[in-house]
Amino acid sequence: MNRNDLRRVDLNLLIVFETLMRERSVTRAAEKLFLGQPAISAALARLRALFDDPLLVRTGRTMEPTPRAQEIFSLLSPALDSISSAMSRAQTFEPAKAERVFRIGLSDDVEFALLPPLLRRLRAEAPGVILVIRRTNYMTMSSQLSSGEITVGVAYTNELPANAKRKVVRLTRPKLLRADTIPGTLSLEDFCGRPHALVSYAGDLSGYIDESLTALGKQRRVVLAVPQFNGLGTLLANTDLIATVPDYTAQVLAANGGLRVEDPPLDLPKFELSMAWSGVHDNDPAERWLRSRIQMFVGDPDTF
Repeated sequence: MNRNDLRRVDLNLLIVFETLMRERSVTRAAEKLFLGQPAISAALARLRALFDDPLLVRTGRTMEPTPRAQEIFSLLSPALDSISSAMSRAQTFEPAKAERVFRIGLSDDVEFALLPPLLRRLRAEAPGVILVIRRTNYMTMSSQLSSGEITVGVAYTNELPANAKRKVVRLTRPKLLRADTIPGTLSLEDFCGRPHALVSYAGDLSGYIDESLTALGKQRRVVLAVPQFNGLGTLLANTDLIATVPDYTAQVLAANGGLRVEDPPLDLPKFELSMAWSGVHDNDPAERWLRSRIQMFVGDPDTF
């Protein structure tokens, strides 16, 4: 096929093909592209005719690519990235006039504590944009960026797609939350003796705090694990429970009243909160504007 023949090719078909290759499911591809399943099935039929190959063959509940499909995908995906980048560079972005959908992945702690001021700024500068917030974390961000479910995410993460970009926006320090009125700070013995609550996406009952305690020959007693930070303050209220959370989360929870914030009675590691984004959108003016606002209202340069 020469370049003149490309006029016969619908670019939308290629995007459907790429999504099907990533999702291996007509249903999931339809959800990702906000299309009906019949439209995806029709597109797949046209793709099969275009490439004269079955491309994806149903095996149980999934669709497996043929060797020809894998070959096409390896060549097509970088090409679509290049096209997207070229189109982005040719565009300008005016926040006050923009009507655009941004898909942002945020970990629970970031959504709870840092999204409100970011949202206020985005609404003030670009009232016509639409924000779609998806929950992300160190286990899911890589696949969400790869699939296009999100274009930028903020979480604690190291595993990223090969073409992704990453920037540390905040160095977080653990803080201790308590609701009791006993004067003074907790000693290490008190810390270990009190019942602990923690926020765990995976439902774990131990983590980095327990590793630090083990190194000191100590251990704590976790009696409550919840999946999100919203409501943690209410759960601690009028109890002897304590919780160790990121500093910015502790500030928001304590601001609602009834909780005290103090440093934990042992040395705990600091963590890098990162912003990661798809390399395809690295030069997109709108995405660059969004990332600058995330850096401004989620980042904390004073911590470095």
